[in-house]
Amino acid sequence: MAEQVKLFGVWASPFTRRIEIALKLKGVEYEFVEEDLVNKSDLLVKYNPIHKKVPVLLHNGNPICESVVIMEYIDETWKGAPILPRDPYERAMARFWAKFIDDKCVPAIWKACWSNDEEQENAIEEACELLKTLEAQLKGNKFFGGQTIGFVDIAANTIGFWLGILLEIVELELLTEEKFPKLCKWIDDYVNCSVIKENLPPRDKLLAYFRARQQPPTGSKD
Repeated sequence: MAEQVKLFGVWASPFTRRIEIALKLKGVEYEFVEEDLVNKSDLLVKYNPIHKKVPVLLHNGNPICESVVIMEYIDETWKGAPILPRDPYERAMARFWAKFIDDKCVPAIWKACWSNDEEQENAIEEACELLKTLEAQLKGNKFFGGQTIGFVDIAANTIGFWLGILLEIVELELLTEEKFPKLCKWIDDYVNCSVIKENLPPRDKLLAYFRARQQPPTGSKD
């Protein structure tokens, strides 16, 4: 019996794209089910009744929710290029920094981009401090995973691709080569890595998508 792998997601969501990258790295064939977060499907609600958000991976009828959890599941389920390090300590550190990105960096960046004038200065300062902390974790390596794409790199895809588009929309200089040379070099290497480049949404389409909304992509994060 053939494996059934379905991904319920939104094409513009960085969290959905994390899962597509992980599946492609492992060479897993899957069916993509595009969701409308304004009018969520019954299946999405059924498979993720707690959060009712994307992405949701359906593997042989079993749903897995939350992008970081799904990435770990993919790494443990399918052979091929490892996503998480094999050393237990390094695995723990990868999980820590992925959580740091989701719990600290992404919310701070969103706030810096979308807050009003009174709050924005403090929000930018906070976001810069967090990005400096993240940049330090590159430690002279090409990627957070060393010389190859790994768990933290995929988790940081919001910073690697989506952030540049948001900054263009709000006309904000936050992530510059002068302030963050290592992080900017990582971004360049990241988006030009073949498996990443092939699984990113078209930049012009994404720019138009967010311009039409002039607000952050709510409802897609988990």
